[in-house]
Amino acid sequence: MYTIKTNQEFSKGFIVRRIQVGYLAQEAAKRIRDMIRKGTLKKGDRILEEPMCKAMGVSRTPLREALRILNSEGLIELIPNKGAYVAQPSIEDIEKMFFVMSILEGTCARLCAEKMDERGLERLDDLYRKLEEHCQAEDREKYMAVNHSFHSLVQERAGNKVLSEVINGLRQKILLYRYRQIYQPGRLQESMQEHRDLQKALRERNPEAAERFMKEHLMRQFIALKSVYAGPSNSSVIETPRKTRRGKKGKIHGA
Repeated sequence: MYTIKTNQEFSKGFIVRRIQVGYLAQEAAKRIRDMIRKGTLKKGDRILEEPMCKAMGVSRTPLREALRILNSEGLIELIPNKGAYVAQPSIEDIEKMFFVMSILEGTCARLCAEKMDERGLERLDDLYRKLEEHCQAEDREKYMAVNHSFHSLVQERAGNKVLSEVINGLRQKILLYRYRQIYQPGRLQESMQEHRDLQKALRERNPEAAERFMKEHLMRQFIALKSVYAGPSNSSVIETPRKTRRGKKGKIHGA
């Protein structure tokens, strides 16, 4: 049996272990984030460690690290002596998040329009065409993936590092609600029209219009979300161990 003989060897082994735990924690956080987004886990649901570990094929250490990550994003509440619960922000708190994000992304749109060049416009046009394609196909998952890339590119072309860092801090918190609102009746088509208006303003290099359309786009997302948030919450399949399912495809390898 191999034995670690020096402090240096021990340190290397510890670093490798931390990298593995960190990777698994990020993967577990992504899985739980997706479960919250898709409604498998609903607001107020308790996340039980044992069945969740079995469902993901990980140990408690990376799971707990994942929960801390999600807690920092505002998606999970960690209550001492009680456990982890899916966060239950009030509708007022969600409105404040969208209001702040509308100002931040509106500023990005204005700066993007002011600094727009042909290369940037080509990249935005390419994403815009994909949005149109996915909207016509009513493929909301692909639409939202491209939508994320579109907004990220506007943010990038704004060229303000400090503004970008602030937006990134809020993006994960608000992303969950952006996904939920797109499934409301008629919302996909409304969102596409909002992007048409925004893209027109960016093509015309009109900073004032670009900022206005981006702000309106964000606040209309919140308006669409209100009816979702007001609906009843059902129990999660993860709430009790007997409802937990485990499958080889759902495992995170390397645990």
